[in-house]
Amino acid sequence: MARTRVIRPTLEERPPRLQLDRAERGAAREVPFMYRRILMPTDGSACAMHAIHEGLQLAKQLGSEVTFLYALENPLTTGTATPESLPYSAQLWEDLKQTADEALRDAVAAAEAMGVSATAKRVDNQAPVAAIAAVAEDHDMVVMGTHGRRGFNRWMFGSVAEGALRRATKPFLLVRMDESEG
Repeated sequence: MARTRVIRPTLEERPPRLQLDRAERGAAREVPFMYRRILMPTDGSACAMHAIHEGLQLAKQLGSEVTFLYALENPLTTGTATPESLPYSAQLWEDLKQTADEALRDAVAAAEAMGVSATAKRVDNQAPVAAIAAVAEDHDMVVMGTHGRRGFNRWMFGSVAEGALRRATKPFLLVRMDESEG
């Protein structure tokens, strides 16, 4: 009779495991820890905050760390500035940076309130889709909102979520918010 030899993976080859809290799960058990670092892009909108709330619930359950990302395009370099706005462009740029920083502070505060470890990152002078794709390389998953626009609005405003998803090399969780909600 031939003997079957069992080959067990070494510690380096085994996926990391997370010990869950008995109070939260009833009885302690081990589960694979796939998503250690979750990226959550934001633009400060209600849609983004809705996705952040959902993503933070997931991060809390998994014990993941979260990075909030705000990609800020300079209107002078994107062609959206008009000749009339040029005298105000420096102030506009400062106002946009302040708005981005406030959105990131709000996201970090939401994470802290839920007991989730979070950091914030603002990327200047880069298109949101490219910034998300670049920063996502250092993360295990991306959670972001999508407005669910259709027809003319989708054609007119585009979809950062769709663009980021098309360039994705990591798993994405898109949280939809209907236009009527936000």
